[in-house]
Amino acid sequence: MKQFLPFFLLLLSSVSFAQTSKYGTFYDQRKSLFEILPDTKNEIIFLGNSITNFCEWGELFQNPHVKNRGISGDVTQGVLDRLDEVTRAKPAKVFLLIGINDLSRNIPKDTVLLNITKIADNIHHASPKTRIYLQSILPVNDRFGLFPNHTNKTAEIKWINENLVSLCKDKGYTFVDLYSHFKNSNDDKMNPEYTNDGLHLLGKGYLLWANIIKPLL
Repeated sequence: MKQFLPFFLLLLSSVSFAQTSKYGTFYDQRKSLFEILPDTKNEIIFLGNSITNFCEWGELFQNPHVKNRGISGDVTQGVLDRLDEVTRAKPAKVFLLIGINDLSRNIPKDTVLLNITKIADNIHHASPKTRIYLQSILPVNDRFGLFPNHTNKTAEIKWINENLVSLCKDKGYTFVDLYSHFKNSNDDKMNPEYTNDGLHLLGKGYLLWANIIKPLL
């Protein structure tokens, strides 16, 4: 019986650790990295989930001030829980794109909008001189047969984007319309030129994104 005790204790400690990881191990890994990276002046932060995480923003813009603060799988509450690191350097600009993972988990659209509002307001409160850019949630495409919980949320995506326009007008933030540039001309699905799974972007998609926001940098 004693020979099984170390294994049991190891298993118990693993389960205990897993329970303390609110958003998963990858979130914790990325967050811990962000927290030890040095702060610099005039940071331009790209904040969001995997769609932000997967781009080499600094290389794309050839700009040393550009920082990637995307975490694959992140949700609005996850962003709220790591904002201290984002605002610590008093960044010049923050470009936020978040919400699709919330919708895939059936979090209500009004809750997603409320959390995006909280994110923007918290950034402004902690760093009043930071320019805040709220980017529309990208369209999705269910024709690839992948990410079914994400790619069936077009109505919710459009509702949130429409309300982000009003939010930015009310609060003085800048709305960035990505949605209309990425969708098909004849429907609301993401143009397959920019994706190979209906959710994430190919290189051509990131080039389009960069061209849209380049004047804002």
